[in-house]
Formats: sequence, structure tokens, C-alpha cells
Amino acid sequence: MALRIITDSASDVPKWLAEKYKLHVIPTPVVINEIDYFDGETIMPEKFYDILRSGMEVKTYHINAFMFHKNFEAYAKNGDEVIYICFSTGIAGTFNAANLAKTELLEEYPDFDLTIIDSKCASLGFGLVVEKALKMVEAGLPKQTIIEAIQFYCDNMEHIFTVETLEYLYKGGRLSRTSAIAGGLLDIKPIIEINEDGALVAIEKVRGRMKSLKRLVDIAGERGVDLENQTIGLVHGDDIQTLNTVKEMMIEKYGCRNFIESYVGCAIGAHTGPGIIGVIFLSDRSPYII
Repeated sequence: MALRIITDSASDVPKWLAEKYKLHVIPTPVVINEIDYFDGETIMPEKFYDILRSGMEVKTYHINAFMFHKNFEAYAKNGDEVIYICFSTGIAGTFNAANLAKTELLEEYPDFDLTIIDSKCASLGFGLVVEKALKMVEAGLPKQTIIEAIQFYCDNMEHIFTVETLEYLYKGGRLSRTSAIAGGLLDIKPIIEINEDGALVAIEKVRGRMKSLKRLVDIAGERGVDLENQTIGLVHGDDIQTLNTVKEMMIEKYGCRNFIESYVGCAIGAHTGPGIIGVIFLSDRSPYII
């Protein structure tokens, strides 16, 4: 019996972190040419972005109740306490599917202690929350304190992204054909955030890749608190060179020292394409010492 943190692969938790804490990451499904794959398990980000560039048909769907039942049941049998930090309901139906599985499991295991938290975050936004929760479990803090901390971090996590191409936003229905064509001709790069409802929304438009990267960094300064002492999340869509450029800008402008870096996985990457870059940070000082 133990307290366990679980997440899904839309958190983009880097492999080294998952291995360090023996974190259970439930893979998000992705369909490539009508064949099901699982993010981080049967399809890796490096290969995934090559597939996107090749023009193959790619679709995603959220983890369903059957998959959750399968992933949760071993903990129910073992009598473990579980906190599952999941992908935002503003983007996918993950939270509802997890709760359906919980209801089914409680019929067979009525004492199963499973807390499901809608992070209203995406990518490494809730990956950073997971990392903080894992540290608190390791430190032996009470479950309720950890849940309260998770909620604080989710509520105060800022995600700011930009993309290299508008093609995938158009394919996913987030941009009209006219806007995509005009934006491409004018070299428009949208600035995208995860809003308070946990949805992906464009908040600004900038002309040119470098200007969009600078704007990411500027917004971090406008919204972030004590960036120098935070762990900053940096994510990329198979463009480590540009990620390093943004990292150097964050170091030079704000004195940032601690970073966690990762690929944007299939769940978001399928809808934003290669070249997505994101900066993730907290907008408030944490009251939790971990």
C-alpha cells in the first residue's frame, strides 16, 4: 500500500523524470493512417514529427474509460491511494473518461482511494505539477496537503506557445483556410495560451519567427513571478535549436537557472505541428517548500 501519483502522456513528462520516480504515465492514443499507436510507448516524438512532415493522416482521441480501468485496477487491487493528474477538460475528455472508470472500479473495489484532478493544463504545464507532486510524496507529506498544492500549481501555471506553421491549426479546425493562407503569406505567428478554462486560444499575432520567440519571453516577464528561482518548462516540436535560443533569452533576461525541457507529444503536437515552442512558468510564488 502506497500513495501513488499517476499522469498521462499529454503531460510531456521527460523520460528521465518518469524513470527517476517510477512514475506511471498512461499513454495517449494517436491514429496514424488508421492504425492506433500510443504516445511514448509505441510511437516516440522524434518519429512522430517525421510522420507529420511526411503528410500521413494523423488523428488523436482521448484515453477512454476501458483504458483507464486497465491502468487503475492494479492499484485498486493493491489498496494503494492514487492521485491522477490529468489533461485539461478544455482540450480533451480525459477527465470524464477517468471518472467513468473510477465509478466502475468502486463497484468492485469500494475502498479504492482515487482522486482525479482536472489540471486545466497541457503539455509540460501539468508535467511540472506532476514533478512537484512527486517530490512531495517522496518527502512524506500528507495526501490532502499534496492535493491542495497540486490545485495551487494548476491554478497558477502559465503556458505560452508559438508555432512555426499555421497548417496544423487549419487542419484541426482552429483556423480558417483564408486566415491560414493570409497568415502564411504575411509570416504571421500566433501567440497561444492555455486560458483559465484550460483551452488553447490565440491571444496575439506577431510577424516573424524571431519576434514571436521574443514575445514568448516578454510575456513570461509580464506574467511570471520570481522567474530566477522557478523551474521553467521549455517544450518544442522537434526543434531543439530554437528551444535553446529561447532558453538563452530566458537566462539572459531574467537570470533563470532551473529548467525542465521536453518534446511536445502527440496530444498537442498533432494539432500544432513541428516547430511549436512553449514557455511554462508560475504566475505566483509557491507557499509550499519542496
